[in-house]
Amino acid sequence: MKKLLLFFLIGLSACMNIDDKGSENVLARVFDEYLYESDLENLVPSGTSAKDSLSIAQGYINNWISQQLVLHKAKKNLKEEDKQFDKQLQEYKNSLITYQYESKLIRQQLDTIVSDEEIEKYYNGNIGNFELKNNIVKAFYARFRKDGEHIKKTKKFFYSKKPGARDSLEKYIENYSDLYFLDDESWILFDDLLKFVPIEAYNQEAYLKNHRKIELTDDQFFYLVNFSDFRIKEGTSPLSFEKGNIRQILINKRKLQVLKKMRQDIFDQAQNNNDFEVY
Repeated sequence: MKKLLLFFLIGLSACMNIDDKGSENVLARVFDEYLYESDLENLVPSGTSAKDSLSIAQGYINNWISQQLVLHKAKKNLKEEDKQFDKQLQEYKNSLITYQYESKLIRQQLDTIVSDEEIEKYYNGNIGNFELKNNIVKAFYARFRKDGEHIKKTKKFFYSKKPGARDSLEKYIENYSDLYFLDDESWILFDDLLKFVPIEAYNQEAYLKNHRKIELTDDQFFYLVNFSDFRIKEGTSPLSFEKGNIRQILINKRKLQVLKKMRQDIFDQAQNNNDFEVY
């Protein structure tokens, strides 16, 4: 079907047979360069409509023609010394081979288990590097349809200080809310919370200092938000918020150590075997 589409697309009734590809259909030519039907294999995803298939194929052909025209122009106008890339290509190939080997070595040897003690030690030793760039909060929130009969009872549990009120509140939220977040032990960006709750906080710092439990509405929904803690930007970022970042820092340090040891071992072995000389 796709071949048939390409046939109609470019009029293969006038196709040419080129010696180096036998009798294969030629879809386009730019000077002495040819685009063959096989060059478009797997270009169009399975299930694509005929119209979209035509569009994708035509776009590919047009791009190929444009690239070949520019390449021909460049070859024609550049001096011969400007077209010598043997050294750059060899260096690029060498870097790819080295990268592939190093990646395989890291997968085999890297220990990715980082203990809480290691994370805390790094945090305490580099605490000056952990300055908050944004305001963060510990909070839970829930959204309800405004016409829900359960809202009155939900609000009662929300403001109650009785033992078990929080458990009852969470049950109501899970049953009746279509959007909620209940993990108020974890730090989140205040800006992320604002993506889901329409709080108008023109001065975020002042707002957080003066609000704990809030309720608000918009055209469709009723919202409950409880802030259990917050940190203002430019202060020290808490350890629990930085834990993931520190873990990645420590893993990256281990990667460098693995690579450094590998290079040193290779050098030492080659030196002992007289595999290199400096003249």
